[in-house]
Amino acid sequence: MRKILIAATAAIGALSLAACSEKTQDATEAAASSASDDVEAAATDMGSAMDAAGDKIGDAANDAADAAKDAGADVADAASDTAADAEQAAKDAEAALDDNPPKSN
Repeated sequence: MRKILIAATAAIGALSLAACSEKTQDATEAAASSASDDVEAAATDMGSAMDAAGDKIGDAANDAADAAKDAGADVADAASDTAADAEQAAKDAEAALDDNPPKSN
């Protein structure tokens, strides 16, 4: 009878140990799965943030290019206006000289 009692106690101990170990495995699996989900969500968020940053950089580059084109057009207009003003001033000076020729000594 003593042998049966020792065997039963050993069996109960082994089953308890196996059950505890299974609970630990389940908890570890759940924690690992949760960590994996968190990493995946963080990676997705990071990807979205990088896409948004790329879009903003692209928009800023397009805005800078448009501003440069506008500035170039403004410079061209100013140069054209200056050339027209210089041409008109030359015509006015020529007309003034024609109306009042310089006196010879």
